[in-house]
Amino acid sequence: MTDTVALDWLSEIFRTTPLRLAVTVVAVSALLGVLLSFGRLQNCLNQRMRPLYSDIVSTTVLVGTCLVSLAVIVGVWGQTDQLRYISTEYDVGGDAVARGVFTFVLGIATLIVMRVVHRVTDEILGSASAVTAHQREVTHRLSQVIILTVSVIVILALWVDDLGGILIGAGFLGIVVGMAAQQVLGTVLAGFVLMFARPFEIGDWIEVEDDQGIVTDISIVNTRIRSFDGEYIMIPNDVISSSVVTNRSRRGRIRVEVDVGVDYAADVERASELAKSAVSELEKSLEAPSAQIVTKSLEDSAVLLGVRFWIDKPSARREAEARTAAIHAIKREFEDAGIKIPYPQRELAGREETGGFRVADGHETGTTDPQESDGREERMRPREGE
Repeated sequence: MTDTVALDWLSEIFRTTPLRLAVTVVAVSALLGVLLSFGRLQNCLNQRMRPLYSDIVSTTVLVGTCLVSLAVIVGVWGQTDQLRYISTEYDVGGDAVARGVFTFVLGIATLIVMRVVHRVTDEILGSASAVTAHQREVTHRLSQVIILTVSVIVILALWVDDLGGILIGAGFLGIVVGMAAQQVLGTVLAGFVLMFARPFEIGDWIEVEDDQGIVTDISIVNTRIRSFDGEYIMIPNDVISSSVVTNRSRRGRIRVEVDVGVDYAADVERASELAKSAVSELEKSLEAPSAQIVTKSLEDSAVLLGVRFWIDKPSARREAEARTAAIHAIKREFEDAGIKIPYPQRELAGREETGGFRVADGHETGTTDPQESDGREERMRPREGE
């Protein structure tokens, strides 16, 4: 038996290829098991210790499993000498190994710090009533960018001697890329503008051009809304910044308007009072601002009234329910009071010189062809002089 080094003793224990394959499968399965159960492991640890300690323990288990699995696979297949040869051939000395280890540790520490900052942000800002979910999300994203930027600069400083030259080159490269990708950069800048200007927040009911729904996410690239048909719509932020955006949730209330036609023979003031009373008694109608009735126009067949009232907690469902309840209540009040909501009507008159008949709406004294009357009431008057 030849002398073995490092982990190659495993290759002496598992001499046959089937055994080596079996050990390799076990090592990879253990790694996959830890990866797949990482979330549940964190939840379990969170119930037994502080979140910071939980993150450290879970990350240590994950990193340790990765290192052990890699070491077992290298040892079983006897690749320690090969790794040593590669290290000698490419002059990978102790300094490079130290920098590699530090880079790995810094990467793990960056992930842990990002998670800790996220938890601290949620705990501190979540208890403040003046801070919204949108503001917490913006703070979290900015903290992620800052932490990642600092970590990348430190890692580059470890491996690159002329870091200043690289940063200058990256600046020129950024200018070139920016000129070639103006639309993408415009979208990203629009995303930051939306995050700070806050024309709407997550959970708001908005309308952008022909799309409307509830905002579910705001990123630096696009905004996602859930339509009332259950569809998820992604709208680029540059489209939103250049379009008219209607936020129906901003003030916490919204006005509902129902158009009602009243017969010309009816008392319009009495109809207005009944309509106002009907919508004021609705469960969803707010007392202040109070309901309002306006006379909008004189239509062909009716006097058109606009019945306006306000509801709180605006949503498409609540608006539809309030509108439906208002229509039913107004119709019921008008029927009880004998106020007629007229059907569309028309008046037809023939020219005097044609020798025909004049047709007008009113009491029936004669009828024209039913196909020509379209089901509307009509009466015939003889020509003058007959």
